[in-house]
Amino acid sequence: MRPRKDEEALVDVLDVLLRDGVILRADVIVSVAEIPLVGIKLTAAIAGMETMNEYGLFEEWDVERRRSAITRRQHRRDRNTDVADDDRPTVGSSQQDRDD
Repeated sequence: MRPRKDEEALVDVLDVLLRDGVILRADVIVSVAEIPLVGIKLTAAIAGMETMNEYGLFEEWDVERRRSAITRRQHRRDRNTDVADDDRPTVGSSQQDRDD
């Protein structure tokens, strides 16, 4: 039996990974002459952003992202309403010309 590349299997794995997510944990101990010198504890969560938000892993990031989007929209709206079309200066005009 020869190994073969099955693209549908890869798509299925990615679908499950992004939809359900996976937690990877690793403990590494570096030792010399059976004397432990360094310990490393690693944890990684891999999932789609929707799944991460669902489990609260990126809750602060999500709140900040939404807050900055609202601020940008309000800034654009304020900038557009502050300067009306008839109040915009034209070439060669001054504030006194517009006030008259």
